[in-house]
Amino acid sequence: MTEIQNFTMNFGPQHPAAHGVLRLVLEMDGEVIQKADPHVGLLHRGTEKLAESKPYNQNIGYMDRLDYVSMMCNEHGYVMAIEKLLGISPPIRAKYIRVMFDEITRVLNHLMWLGAHGLDIGAMTMFLYCFREREDLMDCYEAVSGTRMHATYYRPGGVYRDLPETMPKYRSNQYRSKKEVNRMNQNREGSLLDFIDAFCEKFPGCIDEYETLLTDNRIWKQRTVNIAVVSPERALNLGFTGPMLRGSGIEWDLRKKQPYEVYDLVDFDIPVGINGDCYDRYLVRVEEMRQSTKIIEQCVDWLRKNPGPVMLGDHKIVPPDRVEMKDDMESLIHHFKLFTEGYNVPVGEAYAALEHPKGEFGVYLISDGANKPYRVKIRAPGFSHLASLSEMVEGHMLADVVAVIGTQDIVFGEIDR
Repeated sequence: MTEIQNFTMNFGPQHPAAHGVLRLVLEMDGEVIQKADPHVGLLHRGTEKLAESKPYNQNIGYMDRLDYVSMMCNEHGYVMAIEKLLGISPPIRAKYIRVMFDEITRVLNHLMWLGAHGLDIGAMTMFLYCFREREDLMDCYEAVSGTRMHATYYRPGGVYRDLPETMPKYRSNQYRSKKEVNRMNQNREGSLLDFIDAFCEKFPGCIDEYETLLTDNRIWKQRTVNIAVVSPERALNLGFTGPMLRGSGIEWDLRKKQPYEVYDLVDFDIPVGINGDCYDRYLVRVEEMRQSTKIIEQCVDWLRKNPGPVMLGDHKIVPPDRVEMKDDMESLIHHFKLFTEGYNVPVGEAYAALEHPKGEFGVYLISDGANKPYRVKIRAPGFSHLASLSEMVEGHMLADVVAVIGTQDIVFGEIDR
């Protein structure tokens, strides 16, 4: 009888647990994986190249579509790089709004991750629970930008507009009684800050629900404990950042180590894992949601007490408002110039990095003095995580591939760019 040979199989790109368009070529020995070869590029849209043919302010919308579950954080990196080149700093209120929305985005990202990761491993309820809370945060996006996902809210010099004083409300219709609609609109009677405050009060209880379902769950632990263990030294060598690095026990967070905006003025802790397995990375992300809630509450308190401008007054970079534009000739010229050719950025290069929900998201910009970037390079955190996939799944079973893809929190928009 001939010896059994290793066989090769395709995992994805249409696999529901591949989180998008990942194609893995797995070399299997029975049920055990010998090698995994990730094939990427199936979602390549040429973002970095497209950015070279558009004025600076028109590229912000492209950034939203990189990691399409952490929209505003992507914008933040790009906008920070432009601000470095221009040598400007947004007003303090705009900084607090940015930090607040960065943390709202972090919670959005981690909820999406927890729901999808749970669903992949077999916890259906998690997906439904997480999306229930995501809905409220999507409404916050919609209140400030008019869009639920691709906000284009951060602009060089501040944010697009101040926080609204009213929230959109549900209306009664043939499917919903007036009583039910009144209950749904209970938190929407005040301003956006009141709505976010109410969410922050309720959310820690929701996280407790998730933890009740998963943290001590026997099946969850069997699927995640001691799966894909990465040592601290190896995590550093592989270029891990964010929860992947902290899950391995290295306390590295750009919000603390290289503070930007107002992170040095808010109080929060950095959760760190011990074993560097899928379970520790799960615990780190869940604790991050609690810490983000804490930061959001501090920002809400500050923003209530300190009204002020949210955008610089320099009309060479920031468009004048509509009333000015219609009354004043000079403002009309500024408006026309800004929206036709944009602004020229001084010659130079800048790298801006921030603690994105998935790790270090960096934007490297080179300007040749024109109104378009000469070169944009995006450092996507997921890219170096995916590079380690083969090492992480070696020796595990086929079913564990799904757990490892989940624990890496991969989104292909930013990997393929």
